[in-house]
This record gives sequence, C-alpha cells and structure tokens, in this order.
Amino acid sequence: MPKNEPLVVQRAKQAGHGTQQVSSGENGAQSFRISGRRVYTRQFDRLYYKRLNELKPLVAEQARRRWGGSKIQWTPKVLNVEGPGLTYIVGTVFIDSDAKPSTLDEVERTHWIADPIVAADEEGDGSYRAHESAVVHLEDESGRIRLVGKEMAKATLASGVVAAVLGAETPSGEFDVAELCFAGMPDAQPPLPQTPSGGNAEYVAFVSGLNATIDQPVTLEMQLLAEYILGSLGSEDTQRACAQIVQVVVAGDLMELPVPPLGHTEDPKANDRRASAKLVAQVDDFLADIAASVPLLVMPGRGDPADVSMPQQPINRGMFGQSRQFSGFVSTTNPACLAVNGVSLLGTSGQNIDDLRHYAVNGESACQLAAESLRWRHIAPTAPDTLWCYPFTDRDPFILEHSPHVYFVGNQDAADSAWAAAEASGARTRVLTVPVFKSSHKIVLLNLSTLDCTVVHVGRK
Repeated sequence: MPKNEPLVVQRAKQAGHGTQQVSSGENGAQSFRISGRRVYTRQFDRLYYKRLNELKPLVAEQARRRWGGSKIQWTPKVLNVEGPGLTYIVGTVFIDSDAKPSTLDEVERTHWIADPIVAADEEGDGSYRAHESAVVHLEDESGRIRLVGKEMAKATLASGVVAAVLGAETPSGEFDVAELCFAGMPDAQPPLPQTPSGGNAEYVAFVSGLNATIDQPVTLEMQLLAEYILGSLGSEDTQRACAQIVQVVVAGDLMELPVPPLGHTEDPKANDRRASAKLVAQVDDFLADIAASVPLLVMPGRGDPADVSMPQQPINRGMFGQSRQFSGFVSTTNPACLAVNGVSLLGTSGQNIDDLRHYAVNGESACQLAAESLRWRHIAPTAPDTLWCYPFTDRDPFILEHSPHVYFVGNQDAADSAWAAAEASGARTRVLTVPVFKSSHKIVLLNLSTLDCTVVHVGRK
C-alpha cells in the first residue's frame, strides 16, 4: 500500500479482502464440522477403537525404528506378554484415579446439569496422576496391563494417548517400563510461503478470553483493542504496523451469558432474556467494527453459547447480525483449522490443554503440553474420558493429519511459544499460547513470514 494513503483508506481496502487468502477448515484439509443429524446415544468404544486402529500402526513403526534393530520383539497384544524377557507393546493409555471427575456425582449434585470440568477431588491439587489412587494401564482389544517403573513417574502422559512401551513383565503380572515411544508429528507439511524481497511482513492477531458480561459488555480495554487493530491507536509507526494485520482470530470465551434458571419457574424476571440479548448485540457491534476492516474469525469457548462437547460447533451466525454482513467474518468450530496466505494454522480455545494439565506431574506448562500433544499426533487424547466430546463412530477428528505451521491454544495463563518438530522430515510447528485478555490485556501477533511471536499489551499498565 502506498505510504501516503491515510490509514483508514488502507484498512478500507483490506475490508474487501482482495489481496488476502484466508480459508477455514470447512473447505480445507482437516474439518471439525459435524455433518448431518447429531446422535448422542452412541457408546464411545467405537471412537477408542478408531483411534487405536489408526494410530497403532504408526506407533508400532516408530517403535520398530527405535528398538527393532536390537532384536527386541514386538508383542502384538498386551495380554500375550509373558516372562521377564525384554519386549514392547502398543496400546491406549488409561489412567484410573479417584481424583478424576465423576459424571454420576455431578448429575446428582446439580440436578441433571453436569459440569464436565469440575474434578471430584476439588480440595486436592487437581492432578489426576499425582493422586495416591492413580494407576496407569495400557490397553488394547485383548485387555489391559498395569504400567509401573521409574520411567512412568517422570513421563508426560494422559488418558487416551496411544503409545508403545518397552519393558518386561514383573512376577506380579505388571509391566515394568524402561522407555516410551509415540506416533510423532506427521511428516506431511505444506511448504511455508516465502515473502517477496522488500515486502512488508504480515501478521495474524490472536486474542482470547474477552469474557464480556452483562455488567461489563465492552470494557475500556476492549475498546482500545479495537482501536489498536484498526490502526487508530498509538504513534504513526504503530499504526502502520497495525495496518499489516491481515487476520484476527478470537480463540474462544467471547462472552459470559448468565446461567438460565434450573427447571420451570413462574418468575418472569428469571425468564427475562432481554439483558442477554442486549449483551449479544453489544458484543456483535464490537466485532463488527473489527470485521469491517480486517478478516475476523471467531471460535467458541467454554463459556460461549455453543455446544459443550468437543468439537464445539460454530456460534450461530444469527447472533452476529452486524458482523455477518462482512465477507471476512467467519464463525467457526473449536478446534479450528485455517490457512492465511498459505500458512496453515490449527488451534483450540484451550479446553483440551486445560484438561491435560490435570495429568501433568512435572510442572509442564500449557505450551509444553500442547507441543507434546503434537508428538502424540492427537490434540485431545483425554476426550471422551475427562473431556466431553461427540461420540464419533467413523473417525477421530482430533488425530493430526498433517503438521500445521502454527498450533495455537487460547485462554491460557500466559503467552508462550515453542517449536515442535517431526523426527524424520524435520517439519517444524510453531506452538503458541494466547493469554486471557480480560485479566492480562494482552494479545499475540504472529509474523507470517518468520512465525515469530510478539506479545502486545493493550490498555492500562
């Protein structure tokens, strides 16, 4: 764009989105849409079998490369392990712990309104694995065997992870683990597009946890955020830098609607939804100001008016009467897969990583757990055990099909970033966590050329 053009004209040109190439996973490689009629009466065993059958060959091949050269034999079924000889087995990890949430307890306590997030051990440290009752098993279609040993005490694991374990059977019938192996990141990754020499860097702005409420629908910090993105805040250099933002992603927890009354009530005030409707309209106006100038993608989060189970389906576009008028506005799923100018991005609103933190025993950060899930080749292994999800029968959508250039996670305690790499091809993925904006007043800018991250504080210090 010519430097002598007013910034408002530059942003108006971007509103047409003629030079940007943005696509969501609905038209891309990996989609989290649930098509057709949704049926919630199915059992989850088919989802587990689908996951094991798809990942087991990949994990077994990785194990063969790592351990096969030393003449160590693979025992195809976990219940066929016999004697003290060194061998390796492949199966799905299951962690049994009294600290894990009990759906029946939640139903009884909340009168059939179950909260999938609250753990049964509310007074403890929240760690399922650190609880004294925790037992780790490896299971396949033949049965399960208990995993023990010093390696298990330090391994980063969670229920639902498909893994290979090297070790030997103990006299008591347990499996003493010496080493673990996972599927690893997929080698397939589209090439990262190159920025033309002398071209301006382009950025994606990530924000999460706006958490607009009836009492505080659009805070001062949210207004400043809109002004920053639109290029009307800060110095001239800052404004010109903001003009290079080509995509804004709201990674969940857009608003906090009040909880409706339990059961039927004759109280007209309890059934009054006008305050909620006003909140939705005010948030829509806030988003429309941004969508009029730059492509905007909105993902649902834990508190948003969308499905509770993963993958969350898009917030109904009918709630965005103003924003939906702009071609660059997209209400999409959680998780979401999109591409911006040739850079592939995969992201979630954070529930999957929040649940993984209950299994951490070594103080792993959210960013470390997100990177580890890429090596597991599964971004939500604890679903459906402790993370609610739809009962798929034909696929497991959370299995990675390719390595994205960027994997982002919203609604975390702090902004952080790291690299994760595929062992064979060396394909690298930038992993980044986006902090809750309402408490941090921070957003994350991603340079599409270098994949470097910049944290920007918007608001009062």
